[in-house]
Amino acid sequence: MGKSNSSRDWAQIYAIYGMNQWQTLVFLLCHAVFFSLLSFIFLFYFGPIFHFFQTILPSPSAARFAAGFSGAVTSISAVCLFLAAANFFYSAGPLHYEMAQRMVGSVYDWSTVKLALDVGCGRGILLNSVATQLKKAGSSGRVVGLDRSKRTTLSTLRTANIEGVGEYVTCKEGDVRSLPFRDNYFDVVVSAVFVHTVGKEYGHRTVEAAAERVRVLGEMVRVLKPGGVGVVWDLLHVPEYVRRLQELKMEDIGVSESVTAFMVSSHMVSFRKPNQHIVGPGEVRLDWRC
Repeated sequence: MGKSNSSRDWAQIYAIYGMNQWQTLVFLLCHAVFFSLLSFIFLFYFGPIFHFFQTILPSPSAARFAAGFSGAVTSISAVCLFLAAANFFYSAGPLHYEMAQRMVGSVYDWSTVKLALDVGCGRGILLNSVATQLKKAGSSGRVVGLDRSKRTTLSTLRTANIEGVGEYVTCKEGDVRSLPFRDNYFDVVVSAVFVHTVGKEYGHRTVEAAAERVRVLGEMVRVLKPGGVGVVWDLLHVPEYVRRLQELKMEDIGVSESVTAFMVSSHMVSFRKPNQHIVGPGEVRLDWRC
């Protein structure tokens, strides 16, 4: 059974949850090793490399500069790739776990939570953190993990049992762009490093991808009960989410300080759905389904 405190051993996190996109880590490490070897070649065989550049450049000073510059670039590239691999490794496990604890801490009273939803639950780090909090608060609630893959949901259920919170967790396969739940159903809706992946088949910077992302955000708002809390931790597109939440008239919208995750900037956005949406003169009623 896993620990329930916010600090946790890295080895334990990876032993329980494994690592998604390990191919990316291998890719970064292989290139880091390649550039490291290239750097050593430049260091130990600088003379022959310098003479090679002399054959293609007009002066010895230009050849020396070219050889030195090439060696420096390969060394810097190796360092940057090792740092990128380290950040990717850290982000996939310990940072994800730490941010899950912060997201859970954004909800003030878990004892009153009956139903929570984790959109794009993946390996279950956030899902199980929510379930652990429900267990600690003595709540009779449950948390539903939604993912696009049935294979993933089965794996997530296994991690919940390892963490000792299996009775608080339900996993469901479904389309995040059209959540299979009725309006105003959940007390809390959360999502961690997932929304930015929706619509990626169109390219991250396209209008179509942006429309898909805000559609997911609108679905999260739709299924959230009036007075319910939503928390989203994601990469790159947080200003886009804030604008959409403002359009949907969400309250108490908060954005955390930037955290470097998976080599890019990330933020945590929290919000609360109004207890009631009053339609005044000239105001357009919001369609929560987007």
